[in-house]
Amino acid sequence: MTTLFIDADACPVKEEAERVATRHKVPMKVVSNGGLRPSRNPLVEHVIVPEGPDVADMWIADRCGAGDVVVTGDIPLAAKCVEAGARVLKHNGEALTQANVGQALATRDLMADLRAADPFRQGGGRGFTKADRSRFLDALEREMRAALKGV
Repeated sequence: MTTLFIDADACPVKEEAERVATRHKVPMKVVSNGGLRPSRNPLVEHVIVPEGPDVADMWIADRCGAGDVVVTGDIPLAAKCVEAGARVLKHNGEALTQANVGQALATRDLMADLRAADPFRQGGGRGFTKADRSRFLDALEREMRAALKGV
């Protein structure tokens, strides 16, 4: 049975994911350290994990598998989920697969090294846009259909 897992801390697309899960009648696990308003939707289970680094990530990685869909912006978690056979989407709709997750990990590590080498570097990434939200919805719909078909 397909389950939709949401790495919920700092996830900007929880509501969109809930709409897709509801449309497909798929259970959704919203995993966080707390502080989120629970949904009244019976398909949505809020899982609150203890405080600590990567506790929510470990919870998801230990439970996801083939046929599941995971939404996360955390590249190391994405790599573990892909290895477990899950379909993984970033918040902007970009799919992480066996073919590209290694490169995503390498890029993440390179960028961390560059930031560490230049402590005066200011600014962050670009903002989350309506186009990102729209791409996410389209991508989640495709991944959910594929997961339910067992493709």
